[in-house]
Amino acid sequence: MKLLQRLSLITLATITIVSCNKKETTFVDPLITNRDTTINPSDDFFNYANGGWFKKHPIPSSERSNGIFRMIQDTINNQIKSICETSAEAGAEKGSNKQKIGDFYASGMDSTTINKLGINPLKDEFSKIDAIKDVPSLLKEIGHLHTIGSGAGFGFYVGQDDKNSAKNAIFLHQGGLGLGQRDYYFNTDEETVTIRTEYVKHVQKMMELIGVKQDLATKNAASIMKLETDLAKASRKLEALRDPIKNYNKMSIAQLNGITPNIDWNVTLKDFGIVKADTVIVGQPEFYKALNGMLKSYAIEDWKTYLKWDLVNTYASYLNKEIEDQNFKFYSTVMSGVKVQKPRWKRIVEQTDGSLGELIGQVYVDEYLPKGTKEKLLEIGNNIRDVYAVRIKNLDWMSEPTKKKALDKLSKIVMKVGYPDKWKDLSSVTIDRNNYLKNVMAVNKWSYDYMINKYGKPVDRTEWGMYPQTYNAYYNPSNNEICVPACNIIVPGFEGRMPDDAILYGIIGGSTFGHEITHGFDDQGSQYDDKGNLNNWWTAEDLKKFKQKTALIVAQYSKFKVGDKNVNGDATQGENIADLGGVVMGYEAFKKTKQFKTNEKISGLTPDQRYFLAYGYAWMVNGTKEYLSQQVMTDVHSPAKYRINGPLANIPEFHKAFNIKPGSAMYQPDSLRVVIW
Repeated sequence: MKLLQRLSLITLATITIVSCNKKETTFVDPLITNRDTTINPSDDFFNYANGGWFKKHPIPSSERSNGIFRMIQDTINNQIKSICETSAEAGAEKGSNKQKIGDFYASGMDSTTINKLGINPLKDEFSKIDAIKDVPSLLKEIGHLHTIGSGAGFGFYVGQDDKNSAKNAIFLHQGGLGLGQRDYYFNTDEETVTIRTEYVKHVQKMMELIGVKQDLATKNAASIMKLETDLAKASRKLEALRDPIKNYNKMSIAQLNGITPNIDWNVTLKDFGIVKADTVIVGQPEFYKALNGMLKSYAIEDWKTYLKWDLVNTYASYLNKEIEDQNFKFYSTVMSGVKVQKPRWKRIVEQTDGSLGELIGQVYVDEYLPKGTKEKLLEIGNNIRDVYAVRIKNLDWMSEPTKKKALDKLSKIVMKVGYPDKWKDLSSVTIDRNNYLKNVMAVNKWSYDYMINKYGKPVDRTEWGMYPQTYNAYYNPSNNEICVPACNIIVPGFEGRMPDDAILYGIIGGSTFGHEITHGFDDQGSQYDDKGNLNNWWTAEDLKKFKQKTALIVAQYSKFKVGDKNVNGDATQGENIADLGGVVMGYEAFKKTKQFKTNEKISGLTPDQRYFLAYGYAWMVNGTKEYLSQQVMTDVHSPAKYRINGPLANIPEFHKAFNIKPGSAMYQPDSLRVVIW
């Protein structure tokens, strides 16, 4: 096994690991050293559990946040860097995985060639945009741009039909916004107004950098902002996008043509690579009605200007230094508070992984995963599922018929853990060592074609949506599955030793498996049945009680503030429900361990104290004020502080473990306490 600056690939029962250390070192327990004991846990458990670490580790000027995610990602990046550098050595067989990884990485690291090329790699694409003459040719070009990674005009993808999970369907949804989220175009607080002002300046500067004269660039920026504002005006708010029923509007092509007479979707879908489409699922029909009008109300020249902006915005990070720096200045500095760029090798490692992660993952599994990782993850996941079943059986608010269906759905959740049993085939992708942007575009085109080829074919339920080296996890309601990649086994601070069960069940059990399983029963996931179809399986009375409970969690989180903004309790409720369910299920599984049953103390901490501190460690993330403000506006996840303080305030065992008294900030009275699953 190859070892490189690893923080920890934990030794768990059947997992075999070779320690980097040649002599025994004194163990320093992160649950002790991370704390800030000047803070009362009753006032703010997030900073009590993690404040000591934050004081010693300020946010680097090249990052928008710092904490456990950054520590783990740095470890993974170092491992991927080694894979990339080894692959980049001369002699790899042309067309091999090693050649693709190495040449992609080398092309990104070759800043001299990138700067020399300037915007030349995009000139052919600009020429295609310049050739647009009318609405049909405009739509044809939008279709082409989507095939190479652009999201111009609107959103489009092929995926599982929410009401028929065995079938792949065509989805159309709102999109096309350079600021990403509609509220950035309308909110009147000082911070958002400043971002809008800076955005227009940024667009103007980017237009100048692609060769537009200053006066025209100024006009172009104003035109782009006006067009995007009209798209935003027709777009739904973040919280409104969470309703799967209201965002599911299946219609025939003829019906869609009826609400958008300026678009012939039989032709347009062919431009997107779809032949013989029968129906489409339109997320937000009002957006497409507005877009239909805008195709005529805006001059073709305005649309061409917008498409050029969207193209350069999509590929700014892969172009010459001036464009890349300007892109960083707005999206990273203005919007997220990041002051300096990461070292180039980190940026290129992350992009290589993002583009060729399927190939890198195969090497990562062979060289960096301890034996037994997959088995141990599955063991923890099944333990969480077992206690979940007991919790459902004992619920006092749910009727027996609904319990039976909930248990059936729970039993059928598929657990994809570690890494896939089969890998995607990227043999058709050609990677050129001398053209970075061309390589990114080639992989984007492959990804688009891979997606399009799903249409008309049965759903492949074995497919993974993440790489084994991705530190994240997900629940897919249409497959009724969770995916927990292999690197979730990493726990910083436990080099060459086995973490105690409190750590395992606080981090891997609760915040990972428990969280993802609960997504099957949150405000969205609960609307899908055991087969993954959007279908109500509740009795009317049980559904009413469930919604009363979710309303309580919405109210709780809506009171939390980040600067002068409140957390959006509606938009974040699914993640908040999953956090609460996760920490509860992790604790229930932890109660079955020897450590809990014998009341074993470690580092002077009781089992309960260690479990809740471990859960706090799972979300040890500190962010810049700009990033936290952006998160509140655009993310369905609450800021890390409230992913800890929010759920724990509802748990009596936590109150007891840290002597949390009624009236304190971390205490939720019985009348407001949320108990769902």
